[in-house]
Amino acid sequence: MGLLVFILAAAAFLSAVTTMRFAIQGREVAMPNLVGKSSADALAMLQGRGLQLKIVDRVYSDLPENTITRQSPPPGERMKVSQNAHVVLSLGAQNTITPSLVGEPLRVARIQLLQAGLQLGEVTAYAAPAALSDTILQQTPSPGTRAASPRVDLLVAQGALPASYIMPRIVGMTLPEAVQMLTSAGFNLTKTTIVPSSQWPENSIMQQTPDPGSRIMSDTPIEVVVAQ
Repeated sequence: MGLLVFILAAAAFLSAVTTMRFAIQGREVAMPNLVGKSSADALAMLQGRGLQLKIVDRVYSDLPENTITRQSPPPGERMKVSQNAHVVLSLGAQNTITPSLVGEPLRVARIQLLQAGLQLGEVTAYAAPAALSDTILQQTPSPGTRAASPRVDLLVAQGALPASYIMPRIVGMTLPEAVQMLTSAGFNLTKTTIVPSSQWPENSIMQQTPDPGSRIMSDTPIEVVVAQ
């Protein structure tokens, strides 16, 4: 009787595992090959399998406009129903020459890119003398070239950043000593809070903001708590 119960239990367990396995696999589908298909045809193929289409980029290529040039995941990969297929669409053949933007203000560069049918890509700031502020220093792709993407990345001059300093430790100093040191260094003590204390000498600084070692500017407000 015990052996019979064991056999029945084992059979029930194997049946449950098999059923669960089929149920899990039933929620998966194979990714179709979308490269070379139009976005409308690809969307129909995906929706027929319970998948979604997500356009992540557009590039120039030899394929017709709105044709899929790349896809992820690759064809044949198993996917859960309702997941996204990430695709890159073709913009057609590149027939636009990248204009020369170096030396132009960023505002002018935006207009020139728009007129050329291109897009502003990543803009990176670079510390430079104030006279060059907001001027394009470098561009990618180079002027006069045909790029794979309609985006043009720019390196833009930014006025020199203000000098920064390390906040000194003034806890334990008397208030007059701290004021003299901060003033001589060009810093600004903006707030003093008086708090009764039996553990600190009168008129000594118990707390400071910013903390010692913090990086500050010359106009960073400095606050202290002073023992009474």
